[in-house]
Amino acid sequence: MANKIQASHILVDKQSQALKILDELKAGADFKELAKKHSTCPSGKRGGDLGSFGRGQMVKPFEDAAFALNVGETAKEPVKTQFGYHIIKRTG
Repeated sequence: MANKIQASHILVDKQSQALKILDELKAGADFKELAKKHSTCPSGKRGGDLGSFGRGQMVKPFEDAAFALNVGETAKEPVKTQFGYHIIKRTG
């Protein structure tokens, strides 16, 4: 079990937005470009890159989903937190 992982995300306000972006990703769209275009998080400017983080550094639903992914994998469903809806991709 990894102590630290790297992940990127796209944060949006509505579940419908998140589902639309997931559909675009499934159709082959670039994660970084979609993050720059749609994400409301400041990390969007960096293609959604959050860098590396350990357990306890992110809100629990986000952390659980991110740590459950394999490297290179994108979550199949948006993850809801108090900040909105996240599309999470584990990058390292």
